[in-house]
Amino acid sequence: MESAISTLISQFKTYAGKDGSSSTLSKEEFSSLVTSQLPNLVKNAGNPAEIDQLMSSLDSDNDGELTFCEFWQLIGKLASKQGGFSQ
Repeated sequence: MESAISTLISQFKTYAGKDGSSSTLSKEEFSSLVTSQLPNLVKNAGNPAEIDQLMSSLDSDNDGELTFCEFWQLIGKLASKQGGFSQ
């Protein structure tokens, strides 16, 4: 599990750092991460409107960017669904 967590952190920082700041994901960075790293787990990952809606649902402070904690919500939801734990 430690390597899985390290991979998630590394991927977040890699995609977040594309615009210079590795602490938040912009809309473009989030879209790129989802379409390349989560295409089979995020429904309609290639649809910009779906990505916008998903990002808005995760962006709890409505600043137009996702922190790692905001992004982590998506990982938890996807893992729960993939593992059959979601209701």
